[in-house]
Amino acid sequence: MHAGLTLSIALMAGVLAQSLARHLHIPSTVLLLPLGAALGPELLNWVHPQSMGRGLFDLVDFAIAIILFEGGLNLQWSRLRRQEAPIRQLVTWGAVLTLAGATLVAHFILEWSLGHSLLFGSLVVVTGPTVVAPLVRNMRLRPHMRTIIEAEGVLIDPIGAVLAILVLNFVLSPAAETLTSELNLLALRLGFGIATGTIGGFVLGKLLRWPGLVPHGYTNIFTLAMTYGLFQLCDQVIPQSGILAVTVAGILVGNLGTQVDRDLRDFKDQMTIMLVGLLFILLVADLRWNDIVQLGPAAWWAVAALIFLVRPASVFLSTIGTELPVKERLFLAWVAPRGIVAAAIASLTAEAMRQKELDGGDALRAMVFMTIGITVLHASLFARPMAQLLQLRLPKRETVAILGVRELSLAMAAELKKGGTPVVFIDSEPRYCRLAEDAGLPVIFGDALEERVMMRARFDSVETVVGLTDNDHLNSRFVALARTFFKVPKAYVAVESLDGQAAPAHVRQADAEVLFEGPHDIERWNVRFRQGAVEMQEVIFTEPPNQGVPADGEPVDPKQGAGPFGELCILLTIRNGKRAFPMRMGYIPKKGDQASVAVHTYENEKAWDQLRQQGWLPKPPEEPTSAPAT
Repeated sequence: MHAGLTLSIALMAGVLAQSLARHLHIPSTVLLLPLGAALGPELLNWVHPQSMGRGLFDLVDFAIAIILFEGGLNLQWSRLRRQEAPIRQLVTWGAVLTLAGATLVAHFILEWSLGHSLLFGSLVVVTGPTVVAPLVRNMRLRPHMRTIIEAEGVLIDPIGAVLAILVLNFVLSPAAETLTSELNLLALRLGFGIATGTIGGFVLGKLLRWPGLVPHGYTNIFTLAMTYGLFQLCDQVIPQSGILAVTVAGILVGNLGTQVDRDLRDFKDQMTIMLVGLLFILLVADLRWNDIVQLGPAAWWAVAALIFLVRPASVFLSTIGTELPVKERLFLAWVAPRGIVAAAIASLTAEAMRQKELDGGDALRAMVFMTIGITVLHASLFARPMAQLLQLRLPKRETVAILGVRELSLAMAAELKKGGTPVVFIDSEPRYCRLAEDAGLPVIFGDALEERVMMRARFDSVETVVGLTDNDHLNSRFVALARTFFKVPKAYVAVESLDGQAAPAHVRQADAEVLFEGPHDIERWNVRFRQGAVEMQEVIFTEPPNQGVPADGEPVDPKQGAGPFGELCILLTIRNGKRAFPMRMGYIPKKGDQASVAVHTYENEKAWDQLRQQGWLPKPPEEPTSAPAT
């Protein structure tokens, strides 16, 4: 089969499997492994990895570079520092203990030689960031637990890969001189990779922050090219040092606060999804079912020992001296799925053993893939119940976080609170913070663009972020950071005008929507509130808007792109039988929806004419509950 056809089928299958896995809220590996086996030569015979020749392993190198750079990009340095001790010990002592434990398992349960057992141990040291990330995202773990698990997955991958190369070279040439030289080379690889990655990441981050240096729209491809160039350059100088260099570079670029931070993360995330799907399909298709069958029942016992003995022992022993509670150690011991890096390095190892005419490469690769499949399935089925049992999951998201304490935002917060929705403010002015405190509303003092301030506001429990200052771009930056760092599902920004009939570009780039029913002059409304020229009213939606002439015969003549009411009134919140939530442009009301509306007192009649035209009527007063007869 032609190599191009193999590549195209694998790419399509990988993306389809990833898409389906996202809908099902499961790690994509659960679908990619059986799909790759089905498409391979032993079943459908549609994918032939051998047709790609050496190009397959060049593709593996490229994919690993991008995947690990993307993993580092998503690690926030401030969070890493707070959990430095357990992370450091998991990726050092934890890796050594896993290597030793897995080696013993392979030697005594699988009855492999010590060399082959050591190779297997080095290959399963890694966990899988591409598996762990969607897993913890769907579980909504407490922030520090998520940081530890994700950081371990990202940082241990390059360490495990370098370790596997060291062990492979020793197995191919088992001599004391080889071991000594390989240990020296290991130290050199680690030192060179960290140093080069630090320099490369710092330079790349500065280039991305340099205004106008990288043309608009070229940022993503520029970063992609520089990342792969760094990987290959390091490998040419010192083999296998590039994998650590791109990981370190990703961490630096992700923490230097580039102006294109969100776009870059989204692009790298999509690239990673595509490459993980493609590689799994190709690598699994190259696997022979007979290799797995020949492992026999002992393979199942070996994987069980890894999950229930080796992992718990390595976690509990390596975290001695840290402040991690027992229940958090239990969860870390329970969740250790392997991913694409283990699969890729296992395939490269098997190919190297085949070229050196060393037996056991196919069995080794089959055992690693079996470990990947079972550990991913185990984590998918049991991680969430275990997190729930140990009370490590966050409460349900329902809070609305508002940037800017002013009269208009206070009015909206009061209506949200009345409708049963918790609210928290963020502001950097003490006098405005006191306004919120006087109103009995929680407020966090500080710079809203700093992650630590968002953490104090408990953004992991925030469902909606609202930028409600008179600075449009500050509002957009705030909600963009909230969505990037804390995955807040909803974001609204107050704006004074539209781009034609659409949200302004800075709002769209922040992946947000326009607050209220349309644009408004926020400062004008704050002044009106201070002057006592605003009345709060409750309205209910009764019928679709009248598309004809308004009731008073004089339609509002707002500026182009303004909302349906101009500055006569503002729909602040909506309540549809459940909790109240902020009104947004484009929301289609349903019959029975209730809204809180701020009406300009001096234009009261015009405002009510417009409200009626749009289907909103005054809410009837609630009948008092009659007292029981005595």
